Amino acid sequence: MGSNLTNRVRELRDANDRMTQQALADAVGVSRQTIIAIESGRYSPSLEVALKISRAFALPVESVFSLGNL
Repeated sequence: MGSNLTNRVRELRDANDRMTQQALADAVGVSRQTIIAIESGRYSPSLEVALKISRAFALPVESVFSLGNL
Protein backbone atom coordinates (compact mmCIF):
# COMPACT_ATOMS: atom_id res chain seq x y z
CA MET A 1 0.00 0.00 0.00
CA GLY A 2 1.53 3.32 -1.07
CA SER A 3 1.64 6.50 0.92
CA ASN A 4 -1.20 8.98 0.58
CA LEU A 5 0.99 11.81 1.88
CA THR A 6 0.61 15.01 -0.13
CA ASN A 7 2.42 18.28 0.31
CA ARG A 8 2.44 21.96 -0.60
CA VAL A 9 6.23 22.38 -0.62
CA ARG A 10 6.52 23.74 -4.17
CA GLU A 11 3.57 26.09 -3.67
CA LEU A 12 5.07 27.38 -0.43
CA ARG A 13 8.50 27.87 -1.99
CA ASP A 14 6.92 29.94 -4.77
CA ALA A 15 5.01 32.00 -2.20
CA ASN A 16 8.22 32.67 -0.26
CA ASP A 17 9.98 34.89 -2.79
CA ARG A 18 10.38 31.92 -5.12
CA MET A 19 12.71 30.14 -2.71
CA THR A 20 14.93 27.72 -4.60
CA GLN A 21 14.96 24.01 -3.94
CA GLN A 22 18.62 24.39 -2.94
CA ALA A 23 17.83 27.14 -0.40
CA LEU A 24 15.17 24.96 1.20
CA ALA A 25 17.48 21.94 1.15
CA ASP A 26 20.20 23.98 2.88
CA ALA A 27 17.74 25.24 5.51
CA VAL A 28 16.53 21.71 6.22
CA GLY A 29 19.87 19.92 5.96
CA VAL A 30 19.04 17.59 3.07
CA SER A 31 20.05 17.40 -0.59
CA ARG A 32 18.30 19.27 -3.38
CA GLN A 33 17.44 15.85 -4.85
CA THR A 34 15.56 15.03 -1.64
CA ILE A 35 13.47 18.20 -1.98
CA ILE A 36 12.74 17.33 -5.63
CA ALA A 37 11.61 13.82 -4.62
CA ILE A 38 9.40 15.16 -1.80
CA GLU A 39 7.77 17.77 -4.06
CA SER A 40 7.02 15.20 -6.73
CA GLY A 41 5.53 12.77 -4.21
CA ARG A 42 8.11 10.09 -4.92
CA TYR A 43 9.48 10.27 -1.38
CA SER A 44 7.78 10.74 1.98
CA PRO A 45 10.08 12.57 4.35
CA SER A 46 10.88 11.39 7.84
CA LEU A 47 9.00 13.13 10.62
CA GLU A 48 12.16 15.10 11.45
CA VAL A 49 12.55 16.36 7.86
CA ALA A 50 8.82 17.16 7.59
CA LEU A 51 9.02 19.21 10.78
CA LYS A 52 12.15 21.04 9.58
CA ILE A 53 10.47 21.86 6.24
CA SER A 54 7.41 23.16 8.09
CA ARG A 55 9.61 25.23 10.38
CA ALA A 56 11.40 26.72 7.34
CA PHE A 57 8.02 28.10 6.24
CA ALA A 58 6.98 29.01 9.82
CA LEU A 59 3.88 26.83 9.46
CA PRO A 60 2.46 23.86 11.36
CA VAL A 61 3.34 20.56 9.75
CA GLU A 62 -0.35 19.99 8.93
CA SER A 63 -0.29 23.11 6.75
CA VAL A 64 2.51 21.66 4.62
CA PHE A 65 1.78 17.92 4.61
CA SER A 66 -1.51 16.04 4.68
CA LEU A 67 -2.80 12.51 4.37
CA GLY A 68 -5.30 11.95 1.60
CA ASN A 69 -8.47 9.89 1.94
CA LEU A 70 -8.97 10.52 5.66
